[in-house]
Amino acid sequence: MSHIGSPLSPVFRIDRDEAKPLHRQVYDGYRNAILRGDLAPGQKIPSSRELAADVCISRFPVLHAYAQLLAEGYFESQIGSGTFVSATLPEQTTSNHNGAYSEHGFSGCRPVAKRNRVFPAFPRDSHLRGWGAFGLHQPACDQFPFKVWSSLVNRHSHNPWSNSLQRIDPMGSMRFRQTICRHLRTARSVRCEPEQIMIVSGSQQALDITSRVLLNPGDTVLVEEPGYNLQKTLLEGAGCRIKLVPVDEQGMDIAKAPECKGVKAAFVTPSHQFPLGSTMSATRRLHLLNWAHREGAWIIEDDYDSEFRFDARPIASLQGLDVNARVIYIGTFSKILFPSLRIGYLVIPRDLVSLFEAIRFATDIFPPYLYQEVLADFMELGHLGRYIRKMRRIYGERRSALLESLHAEFGDFFVVHGTSAGMHVAVTLPEGFNDVDISARAATERLMLWRLSRYYSGKNPRHGFVLGFGSTPAEHMSSAVKRMHALILG
Repeated sequence: MSHIGSPLSPVFRIDRDEAKPLHRQVYDGYRNAILRGDLAPGQKIPSSRELAADVCISRFPVLHAYAQLLAEGYFESQIGSGTFVSATLPEQTTSNHNGAYSEHGFSGCRPVAKRNRVFPAFPRDSHLRGWGAFGLHQPACDQFPFKVWSSLVNRHSHNPWSNSLQRIDPMGSMRFRQTICRHLRTARSVRCEPEQIMIVSGSQQALDITSRVLLNPGDTVLVEEPGYNLQKTLLEGAGCRIKLVPVDEQGMDIAKAPECKGVKAAFVTPSHQFPLGSTMSATRRLHLLNWAHREGAWIIEDDYDSEFRFDARPIASLQGLDVNARVIYIGTFSKILFPSLRIGYLVIPRDLVSLFEAIRFATDIFPPYLYQEVLADFMELGHLGRYIRKMRRIYGERRSALLESLHAEFGDFFVVHGTSAGMHVAVTLPEGFNDVDISARAATERLMLWRLSRYYSGKNPRHGFVLGFGSTPAEHMSSAVKRMHALILG
């Protein structure tokens, strides 16, 4: 078993006024920490000299305690390496100890906020985890230029700028924001200046900060149906009244919004709607902007998967058409590059910047700087542009392989939606098929069939699947679709 470093002293109390001898207090402190599982098998123990200095006692009681723990098998010693928690302790020794916490051992009133009822438990469905064919939000990580990325990380880790270590700016690194600004103006036709851009840890934090600035409990907001579940959960947690607006092949239709007064905001994914994949038409975009101006409402544009269009050039942003500064624009690098990067951005109307800045400072102070500097270099040196062009070709090949395989295996059984952009397509099942049962069975076959019905909040959800193709090579697509055919139709 490999040893665990970091020889820190466990927290236990030394009381000179207690009748129990000091060596026994040290012995009991270590023994209890081991039995509770606070100290893991193989974990290194501070030297007797270090522990004595930490707890401000003579070294002799510590030596006495260590000798007893070694004799009883709680410790093991290696000449030249130090003292460690024994790696041979049975697992049950460090579990279910009467000194450990128990979920049934709490007493008295334990009040929590009522808003917790709004937030569902973290989903532990097997089809929402793991890696497999059709996994959603899974890019082709094997294609990412990690050698280039690693060299940039090393450069900034070994020679950091002083302001990268000390400067506090709720909006993020100015150099990074300047780089993003140039990218957005060129690639997305966004109207912005660096001072309007805030760096966030992904689109979900962007939505959270936006809702804190713009919305009060009881406000009415419009969301897409079907749509992004975490967005709805966040808005419900903010106390908003959600009204569903249906989505078709042209995106959200504001003309079909429910009759209600005082709507404060509409949340849309116009470039590539999630989950159906439609692109909002120019007519619908103009109608939505006119509605926002007329009603004095806000539009929150989540520019989801906008970089990957296969049949035409990327569509200009909704924000770029806005002449009344009614659009808050959200983008992320996490879906383009890799999910754990957790870097996104907001483009904020000028008159709201100070409000967003104040909320950010109060809730999160400022974003981490290291990967901002790395990503700024990655963009300025042209790596991002080259990577997007490369992945547009690869994802295009994978999309074509998926569509061809679906047609060959299923014919007209599925209705396929959203094939022109992004890293997924949606398919709807005929009447009588239930995506819940099929999805659960598929997970056991390493097929990640994300249920379409889970993205509906209304009474009549459509059943089907959201099929990601980003992580499945084109040459493997046919066999994966064949397995799906066997699972659904036998």
